[in-house]
Amino acid sequence: MTASTPIHRIPDDPTTRQTLALAGVFQSASLVDELARTGQVDPRAWDTLIRATLDTNPASFEAIYGGHPNNLRRGLEVLEAVVGRKQADPVVLRYGFSLLLLMSKLRTNDAMMDDLGSRLVRIQGQAEHFGETHENVIASLGEAYQETLSTLKTRIIVQGDPSLLQQRMMPERVRAILLGGIRFALLWHQQGGRRWKLIIQRGALKKALDQLS
Repeated sequence: MTASTPIHRIPDDPTTRQTLALAGVFQSASLVDELARTGQVDPRAWDTLIRATLDTNPASFEAIYGGHPNNLRRGLEVLEAVVGRKQADPVVLRYGFSLLLLMSKLRTNDAMMDDLGSRLVRIQGQAEHFGETHENVIASLGEAYQETLSTLKTRIIVQGDPSLLQQRMMPERVRAILLGGIRFALLWHQQGGRRWKLIIQRGALKKALDQLS
């Protein structure tokens, strides 16, 4: 994914936008699980999450995830399992729904929202200097998550290989991915997404996923 990637316009309806935002949440959940178990992540899915987190003033909805739904393919596949009632990894689902719950707590905390916003502005400056996925930027994103969202009573406990989770930069990478999930969870809420709607909108979500496949 590059800055020159053509924008792939999506149908301009709330359900499609909610579906893509929700895919970002579950992409974060899937990458956290993969990173914690294997120490590796899918580069395209990783870049999409980090860039979306840093882009707090996107030119369009599509620009948030880099202009093409395939940048969220990992999350869309998890979501397809959810709405299709297929087998989905319970750990990934737990992370995803925990991100939605954590986002709801963040939304009611104006001071934390302001603090997080200020931190992201500073980190954007770092990204312009070092590059969006430089370890200094990832470390700052991880620190932003740790000093804001990690202080809430609702916390996400990541399971994985203890030896991997203790490696250099691993906690920062995990937290940066979780912050990306929060970014998409907030986007989902902004587009009208609500947890109680997920059950009654299963059919609409499935239709949107079919159009995006």
